[in-house]
Amino acid sequence: MKGLLTAGGHGTRLRPITHTKNKHLIPIANRPMLTYAIGYMADAGIKEIGIIVNAGDDEIEKSFDSGKELGVKLTYIPQGAPLGLAHVVKIAEPFIGDDKFLFYLGDNILVGGVMKFVDEFEASGSNCHLVLSKVSDPERFGVPEISGDRIISVEEKPSNPKSDFAVTGIYLYDSSIFEAVNSIKPSARGELEISDAHQYLLDSGKSVSFSEITGWWKDTGKPSDLLEANRLVLDNLRGKNSAKVDNKSSVTGRIVAGKGTTIKNSKVRGPVILGENVHVENAYIGPYTSISNDCNIIGCEVEYSIIMSGSSLKNVERRIEASLMGHDVELSQSNTRPRAHRIMVGDQGRVEVA
Repeated sequence: MKGLLTAGGHGTRLRPITHTKNKHLIPIANRPMLTYAIGYMADAGIKEIGIIVNAGDDEIEKSFDSGKELGVKLTYIPQGAPLGLAHVVKIAEPFIGDDKFLFYLGDNILVGGVMKFVDEFEASGSNCHLVLSKVSDPERFGVPEISGDRIISVEEKPSNPKSDFAVTGIYLYDSSIFEAVNSIKPSARGELEISDAHQYLLDSGKSVSFSEITGWWKDTGKPSDLLEANRLVLDNLRGKNSAKVDNKSSVTGRIVAGKGTTIKNSKVRGPVILGENVHVENAYIGPYTSISNDCNIIGCEVEYSIIMSGSSLKNVERRIEASLMGHDVELSQSNTRPRAHRIMVGDQGRVEVA
C-alpha cells in the first residue's frame, strides 16, 4: 500500500502566518504539522508516500528531503492550482499505479494514528473506505447516508444532511477510484469534488465501507484549531527535560525542554514543550504552551499558545493566552510616558489589545 498526502493550498484562514510559511510546516508541539501525517503512515507500514505540493514551491521538499530520516521514501507531486481533492487523486495516478493507497489530508491531526483504518479497509474487501466522525455541523462537510455497514450515498455540503457524520480527511482506495476521478465533472465552484467521486463509485456498483473515529480528530484550518491540536499532542507529551532550572523556579507537570534552555526565577506548569536555547526569566509558562527554539520569554505570562522560533516576549503586563505567534516576533511593553500601543502588523494581521 502507498500513501498520498496533501501539502498544497494557500492556508488563507491562517494568514498572516501562511503569507511566508506553508501551512503544513506550522509547528504543533514544536514539530511541523506534516511530520505527524508522515509518522501515522510510517507506523501503519506505508513507506512509499507521494506529497502533493504547490507547483514551484520547494519549501516542503527542503524540509523533508527524501524522507529517509523519517523512515519513508517521499515523492513530490506538483499541483498547478487547487482544483479539488479529486483532482489531487487524479494527478497522483502515475505515482500510485495499481496499488491500494491511503489518501490523507496533511493538516489533519488525530489520536491513535491510521493503522486501525488500514486494517479495517483490508478486512472489508471494499473498493473505498471512508473514515467518519460525528459532528455538530455536518452541512460543512461531505456527508454520508448509511445503511447497515455500507454507505449508500455521499453529498458535499448538503443543506439537509442525511446523517450527523462528516467524511474526514482520511480515505482508503483501490485503483477503481481513478475511473471515478477521471469521469466526474467540476462542481459549480470549479473543483473536482471528492464526494462526487465517492458517489460515482456507488453508482457504478462499487462497495464503500467506513470506520468511525471515536477519539480526537481535528482539521487544523483555523488558528483555534491549531491551538486545540497543540493541546491534544501536549496531553500525550513524552520526552526529556534538559533545561537548566535555578533554585528560585518552580517546574511542575510534564515538561519537555531542549538543550541550552534555561529557566530562571519562573514558574512552568505543564504540559509544556520548550525548544533548544529558550530563555525563560521572571516569567510564567502555563499549560498547553509550545515555545520553539531560540526564544526569549522575560517578564511575561504565557498560556495555551504557540510561539515559533526566534521570538522575543519581554515585560508584557497582561497574560498572553490563546495566541499564535510566527517566527522572529517581538512583543514588548512600552515603558515610556505617555503610554501607548505601538504596533507594526503586516497584511491580514490579527491583534487584540486591552
